[in-house]
Amino acid sequence: MKFTLSWLKDHLETQASLDEITYALTDLGLEVEGIENPAAKLAAFTIGKVTKAEKHPDADKLRVCQVETTDGVTQIICGAPNAREGITVVVAAPGVYVPGIDTTIGVGKIRGIESFGMMCSEREMELSDEHDGIIELAHGEVGQSYADWLAQNDPARVDPVIEIAITPNRPDALGVRGIARDLAARGLGKLKDRDVTPVPAEFVTDFSVSIDEDTLDGCPIFCGRVIRGVKNGPSPDWLQQALRAIGLRPISFLVDVTNFFTMDRNRPLHVFDADKIAGNLRVHRAAGGEEIAALDEKTYQFSEGQMVISDDAGAQSIAGIMGGADTGCSDDTVNVFVESAYWNPVQIAYAGRALQINSDARYRFERGVDPAFTLEGLEHAVRMIVDHAGGEASQVIQAGAVPNTERAFKLDVERVKSLVGMDIPERMQRSTLTDLGFRLEGDMAHVPSWRPDVMGEADLVEEVARMASLTKLVGKPFARVDLGVPKPVLSLSQTREQTARRMIAALGYNECVTYSFIDRKSAEMFGGGADETMLSNPISSEMSHMRPSLLPGLLQAAARNQARGIYDMALFEVGPVWHGGEPEDQETLACGLLVGHTGPKDVHGTRRAVDIYDAKADVEAVLQAIGAPSKVQFQRGLSDWWHPGRSARMALGKTSLAGFGEVHPKILAALDVKGPVVAFAVHTKNIPVPKSKSATRPALNISDLQAVERDFAFVVDQSVEAITLVNAAKGADKVLIDDVRVFDEFSGGSLAAGLKSLAVTVRLQPKDATLKDADIEAVAEKIVEKVTKATGGSLRG
Repeated sequence: MKFTLSWLKDHLETQASLDEITYALTDLGLEVEGIENPAAKLAAFTIGKVTKAEKHPDADKLRVCQVETTDGVTQIICGAPNAREGITVVVAAPGVYVPGIDTTIGVGKIRGIESFGMMCSEREMELSDEHDGIIELAHGEVGQSYADWLAQNDPARVDPVIEIAITPNRPDALGVRGIARDLAARGLGKLKDRDVTPVPAEFVTDFSVSIDEDTLDGCPIFCGRVIRGVKNGPSPDWLQQALRAIGLRPISFLVDVTNFFTMDRNRPLHVFDADKIAGNLRVHRAAGGEEIAALDEKTYQFSEGQMVISDDAGAQSIAGIMGGADTGCSDDTVNVFVESAYWNPVQIAYAGRALQINSDARYRFERGVDPAFTLEGLEHAVRMIVDHAGGEASQVIQAGAVPNTERAFKLDVERVKSLVGMDIPERMQRSTLTDLGFRLEGDMAHVPSWRPDVMGEADLVEEVARMASLTKLVGKPFARVDLGVPKPVLSLSQTREQTARRMIAALGYNECVTYSFIDRKSAEMFGGGADETMLSNPISSEMSHMRPSLLPGLLQAAARNQARGIYDMALFEVGPVWHGGEPEDQETLACGLLVGHTGPKDVHGTRRAVDIYDAKADVEAVLQAIGAPSKVQFQRGLSDWWHPGRSARMALGKTSLAGFGEVHPKILAALDVKGPVVAFAVHTKNIPVPKSKSATRPALNISDLQAVERDFAFVVDQSVEAITLVNAAKGADKVLIDDVRVFDEFSGGSLAAGLKSLAVTVRLQPKDATLKDADIEAVAEKIVEKVTKATGGSLRG
């Protein structure tokens, strides 16, 4: 939130200095992030007078001027059309930095004649866009600082700009009036009366507005006034300067009025060109699919349920967010409809996110504006328009009513001491709340409509303590209280992340903490790189996007280690990744990376290259540690950055729990990593919550009956996956069959082309009685039948 010191003083009668005001703002919780003082960058410029001006002998458009300055008469060559004898000018002497041209002035020769400085235009000094000629002052003392001259004659030009950070719970401070109220309550001045006399209705219009019944929860009140005969054009200088100072571009008076009250009173407004409205205006829910060309020159499509302002021709405004181009004001606008409404913050936030529009109106409505100021804010805008642009106003046109925000809480003056530890007299507490706009009746404090954040007695205490200044708080030790064993404070997801981190470290991995930002090219390799995850102000081009996976950071770390001679490593990271720009697009992964070999060279030859089974063993250990079910399905179809034939997904149905395997060679080549490289990634949020809430393990259940193992070899087509055969064998008898393992794969030899032999061991574990030959043979027949049906193969002879 930006505002100028003079803008603040329009609401606050104060003698406090700029330093006193900024200190108080930060102390009140409105932290000052920056102060831009135009006088500081103009301090080196001085006033001079041209005593003589002659044409340059070698250039028709240049003039050689003799300028009286603080250092005496100086020769300056100038190409401005208004450079002439007798005018008072602004001079930049050699060594002065000119911000508009980003240059430090020096002594130079122009067409053979020396020039000792520069006479400046307004654009060169960043005062305005005016650059048709140098500045001409009506009066001024030679040698006087131009900043001092402006402070005396045009103080708005050197008005300090203050920028503060607004926390989400303080929407009232999104208007200069709310900031002034806080400072007045602190004691830095008196809040000025800025009430307005409504413009009398000079005609009655048949124009009407309406709100659909199912939209009243999102828009309780929608009102406005028609003004006919206005003359649109450039805004007055004071309004243009105020908007420019806070970074807004003046457009036209009617538009500037709405921007002014958005910042001045936290009251977003909209002005329709009444001659472009077809019929009447209606606030309603979108059916879905409607489109609107908005004022930002983009076209948006509404989703079902979003709020729209429409006329008989269709959608004309995105409710509470942005107006439409078809009914916007232009220089030719004569008749207008000034609109003021109150919109539900939650519904505005949902629509703004869905449409991906950021506007000052959305920013304020989704945080909460003052509903009781809806009609009064309209009158302020109508008064300003009529006073400066002429015209006559209609009666107030209104649909709905101002929502009731009345609520009151008990003021317990003793709670300030018990909650905050400050001893503040009752008289001061009541005075503070009154100055902040609270209405006190006995010991009940009625909350003002512009403070949606005050929702209880503790909030009253916070307001009193904030105004008294928490810097006066003296620390005191708490009395010892035996609370026993505290309840766990970590959530299930936090516990899982912690457990996964400890388990992976126990497996021998070294933890990495990499940046959450990566370059676009790396992000695109791993399914990211879209505009939704691009940073608006990145640290560097190599950190332009939020990471879609933890693997890019780990692979880049591996490449840096390999460049320094370390080729065998085990790295891991547990952290967030982003698949889009919305909060629900963020998830936490636990990712591990194995590079090179399993260990150093040794005489026994145990060293080998890491492979997919190393990653599989580790990811199974991690999943077991964080409570995943022991029986999961192994599936194909991982993302493109995994090797298509040497990777697998571990899932429960369609829910992916983890992925593991070799990293695709093209990824390794692009990131300059020398293989072999295997990895795993665990989706911690997808692990189902255990049905049992107990922290104890279930009882160990071991059968005392002899287990039996039988081997089977099946001849199947080369395309048949081993997992298909294993699952079929397991399904033959889910009670007796305890485990099925593949122990051999063979092709060639006596087998026909296109066939292979898969051998499995089936372990039978009886529960009730020792198995007999007949029982074993019956299960064996079922296994052969199931596998034959599932794979199309046959039992090998």
